[in-house]
Amino acid sequence: MTSITIRRPDDWHVHLRDDEMLAQVLPYTARQFARAIIMPNLKPPVVNAAMAQAYRDRILAALPEGMDFTPLMTAYLTDTTDPAELQAGFESGVLTAVKLYPANATTNSAAGVSSVDKIRGCLEVMQRIGMPLLIHGEVVDPSIDIFDREAVFLERTLGPMLADYPELKVVLEHITTSDSVDFIMDRPSHIAATITAHHLQINRNHMLVGGIRPHYYCLPIVKRATHQQALRKAATSGDQRFFLGTDTAPHPIGAKHSACGCAGVFTAPCALESYVQVFDEENALEHFEAFASLNGPAFYGMPANEERVTLEKRSWKMSGDIEGAEVIRPYRMGESLPWAMV
Repeated sequence: MTSITIRRPDDWHVHLRDDEMLAQVLPYTARQFARAIIMPNLKPPVVNAAMAQAYRDRILAALPEGMDFTPLMTAYLTDTTDPAELQAGFESGVLTAVKLYPANATTNSAAGVSSVDKIRGCLEVMQRIGMPLLIHGEVVDPSIDIFDREAVFLERTLGPMLADYPELKVVLEHITTSDSVDFIMDRPSHIAATITAHHLQINRNHMLVGGIRPHYYCLPIVKRATHQQALRKAATSGDQRFFLGTDTAPHPIGAKHSACGCAGVFTAPCALESYVQVFDEENALEHFEAFASLNGPAFYGMPANEERVTLEKRSWKMSGDIEGAEVIRPYRMGESLPWAMV
């Protein structure tokens, strides 16, 4: 196959940042995706509907003229979040979902959840009204190896949570392990997962062998090749519980090249092209539209986009550092990619 035409995809996990960086990175997401779930871990975090609406207004103001893009807003869950505030935001259409960051698990997560016991009121309301909970699935425990934190989270936190709230809609975001694949496969359709392009394409050897490559460092961290293969199998299977979420996360290059570099991979400039390459390599192009364009809207109860996009098998080269308000290094900089978006 030399080209493929699918319904225009959505990105169900995006970091757009704010202010000048927002204007710099937004066009890369809007070029490919009709809608996107916007992460709320700003400084300060987006913790209620009013803040989400204000952030949405800033995103739309930064959108270049002629681009058609809909931001879907989320609220950052804390130990003191008011369940009534979430319900009001959801029923008004301002909030699409709620994001659970375990406290101190990743970038700007210090205000996150310290214990499930602190948020039971929120979970009860969300289960009742069908509001999705989006989870960064890692434990924050210095005694647990960083490569095991996702698997331990499933056992210690998510499994017991779902036993207590069996009808809660959950997206386990940016999964990185075969443990998570198996966990999702054992659950009903209202428990789903997003998978990033970079976790499908790289493993910890790419990040560490021959020198440390900070632009492959993200959280959850990339794992062994065996986990990468499990993710590729899940993504390309056609199973409706897995769908596209880039977790594109830009940082200034100085914040990546530092003594304590930031976690995040800026995949937006070549996200769709990287995903389709994986499906081509796995001889599964027939399942690409489901993963990229259909499974996510079905989970969120939204219609699939009517617009179509075409990708063709044509080599092109990823650009160098992106300069603007900040210098940002894109994923796969300088590489030749075998698929291009028309």
